[in-house]
Amino acid sequence: LPAFAHVREKKEVAILDICFGLGFNTLATVLHYSRHAPQTKLRIHSPELDTRLIASLKEFHYPEIFHPLLGIVETLAKKGCYESENLRIELFLGDARTYVRRFHKEFDIVYQDAFSPSVNPLLWTEEYFGDIARAIKDDALLTTYSTALKTRLALHRNGFEVYLAHAPDVRDFTLASLKPLQQGERVDMQHKISCNPDVEPLTDTEVAKTLST
Repeated sequence: LPAFAHVREKKEVAILDICFGLGFNTLATVLHYSRHAPQTKLRIHSPELDTRLIASLKEFHYPEIFHPLLGIVETLAKKGCYESENLRIELFLGDARTYVRRFHKEFDIVYQDAFSPSVNPLLWTEEYFGDIARAIKDDALLTTYSTALKTRLALHRNGFEVYLAHAPDVRDFTLASLKPLQQGERVDMQHKISCNPDVEPLTDTEVAKTLST
């Protein structure tokens, strides 16, 4: 919802959904726009490494609220792409890092919803968020469930302003943008750094060493 509010004046919205998984983020987005802004042109790009998961989506029992969108799910499972008059969804079956580097100032919204850094560390490094910074528009908004200092440091070092966000019935989460936001509670990163001088963001080099052992 913070992301939708951020782009509510735009007639065209491009979203990067990291990663597709069962598609809940994408489907919730399509449902919202179909109900509240059906005239908006919506493009969603989403990488997913697990090809077997994508192939199995048509057999998954989705919540009833998504049942009107099951035709989209079936098409994505078969073709990896869905397109209608005001909607295009593109899946990329492969490495998200490779995919993100294709884009430059392309996206209005990023859903940073990859598995946790302990499970999928390469999608939480300082270099990764550098790739994201280059792929988004200057006024884009990134949302993520993570409030970890390592994540926020990785964003901060790539020029992002970092905010703590609150919403009813969900735990606090992070918003980030290359420009100041009106939403959320701004995190004083310099204060965080001074209080936690030994904390560093994940890096590609660190992750590579860990994976090699």
